[in-house]
Amino acid sequence: MFIFKKHLPRRSVLKGAGAAVALPLLEAMAPAATAWADTPAGKAPKRFAFIGFPHGAIMDRWSPKETGTNYTMSPILQPLEPFRQHLTIVSGLRNKPAETPEPHAYIEQGWLTCVKPWDFGKAGPDSGVSCDQIAARYVGQDTRLPSLELTTAQGSAKVAWRTPTQPLPQESNPRAVFQKLFGQGDTDQERAQILAETGSILDRVQGEAQRLQASLGMHDRRVVSDYLDSVREIERRVQMAEKQSNTELTIPDAPIGTPNDITDYFKMMFDLMALAFQADVTRVITFSMDRETSMRTYTNLGIAEGFHPLSHHGNDTQKMDKLVQIQRYHTQVFAAFIKKLEAAKEAGGTVLDHSTILFGSDMSNSDRHNNDPLPSAVLGHANGKIKGGQHLKYPQDSRHGDLLVTLLVRNDIPVKSIGDSTEGLSEV
Repeated sequence: MFIFKKHLPRRSVLKGAGAAVALPLLEAMAPAATAWADTPAGKAPKRFAFIGFPHGAIMDRWSPKETGTNYTMSPILQPLEPFRQHLTIVSGLRNKPAETPEPHAYIEQGWLTCVKPWDFGKAGPDSGVSCDQIAARYVGQDTRLPSLELTTAQGSAKVAWRTPTQPLPQESNPRAVFQKLFGQGDTDQERAQILAETGSILDRVQGEAQRLQASLGMHDRRVVSDYLDSVREIERRVQMAEKQSNTELTIPDAPIGTPNDITDYFKMMFDLMALAFQADVTRVITFSMDRETSMRTYTNLGIAEGFHPLSHHGNDTQKMDKLVQIQRYHTQVFAAFIKKLEAAKEAGGTVLDHSTILFGSDMSNSDRHNNDPLPSAVLGHANGKIKGGQHLKYPQDSRHGDLLVTLLVRNDIPVKSIGDSTEGLSEV
């Protein structure tokens, strides 16, 4: 039992002119003489992230050869080896109802809905509502942002659907995301104006932060200090990227505040996502690492071909090897995000313990444009309800929708079906 002398409200924030920095989950947020687990605040948040990448995967380099717990990590997923105990690899699933004759135009819309776009709404009011938005109905109402939709692609993909007719736009500018998470004001424009006038967010809340630290126990002081250091570091990187974008030649129409280096870009967005979870600003995030038909070149890997042309590999060994490089790189930058969540301690465990994260694609073989079998990996334990540490391989034509239903049900969200799903996956 943890006993604390001072009770800090769960929704406490550090305020300053033009800034409001939410606090992470602290032990001091339990009332004195009360066990953490017995308090409303002690109910750990249920968090979801859906991280998608385009053009599928070279599946025999994605799926381990062995199943169960004693498997050899595959080449593409190798960067997740340190997080094996948190990882559930799910093989053999197919998203049959979302398959279309023009996959690049529609495939992203079916990943979290399991419905063809032109069938949205036909089977009922939730037919075409994406899995993340179903989750947001139940876990997003207690946070300032019910959900957060992000991308590092040039151009927004339609992944998150609030209703069968309302897709949610994705934000690609780290500066805008930072303002959304930490700036005051009723609109994005107001937040941008306030922050332009006031400068550093942390400078504005420094006095209140010092007063708070003086009232906390040693463990909470360490948590708050590490958290504010992370906010400061991201603020510094956003400001540097903004200056760079204003002074150097960049791709036309690139938003101000977007790093030119792709690794820096990925890292900044993933770090913002980690902070959003840690500060409980939102509990539901979708993130597209790129979009279908992407022409991005991965010169950082020594690959000059555009991503999409390369994905039409025609079973050419050299092209396939280059695709594996790109896909492993995506896993590598994603793994750094998982490391952040694992390191983020909060009352009752870690942010990763309390999260459910799907990493995958709605395409399998990019050369054939098929959806069978899909690359899917789940990270996190859903507050102890997802086992982790295993590779599960299901029979041919098993339903991708059953995995989505399982992720919701493991978080006590009442859902009967998504697309063609009929039941959950009891082994997950």
